[in-house]
Amino acid sequence: MALILRRAAIRGFRATIPTVLGIELGLYLWALAAAAGFAALVAASEVAYLVLRVVGAGVLVYLGGRALWGVWRERGAATEVIAVPGEPRRRGWWGAFGEGLAVNLANPKAAVFMIAFYPQFVPADAPLFATTAALALLQVAIELTLYLALAAGVARTGAWFRRPTVRRRMEVASGAVLIALGARVAVDA
Repeated sequence: MALILRRAAIRGFRATIPTVLGIELGLYLWALAAAAGFAALVAASEVAYLVLRVVGAGVLVYLGGRALWGVWRERGAATEVIAVPGEPRRRGWWGAFGEGLAVNLANPKAAVFMIAFYPQFVPADAPLFATTAALALLQVAIELTLYLALAAGVARTGAWFRRPTVRRRMEVASGAVLIALGARVAVDA
């Protein structure tokens, strides 16, 4: 959520779309992994869960640190409103998509959630993989709608968020939140 809000506020709605798509692809891949048994392995194996937790914490701390580093690097920059590029560059689109995907795939709680959530909705006589894939598509569709609506709402107030002082404060706040979440994932059992 912090990633979506930050990108929508600073880059605008169009630049947020690939982030949301990456997050949702990560969710869908976790659902498929849960149906295939991988998520059960992560939930049952302390080593696999630890590795995934450390990687997830590292990704969150990296993203938070990158936000803070950007603020520190730009200190003393111009005080005019930063323009939002109309269409994200190709590299920017894939970078935003990859960022969203990495955040979700590096989240061990997503794997555990899929193990706990989906089985209760799969009838005993239904095929596990196909039913889970269909349920996950429904969840992705709902979340896409909600996240894109949220991004559109935040992006509409983007000019205010792109003011240098507000943008720096938002970058510091979102960077600190991501680092705190990374620390929590690292120490959470």
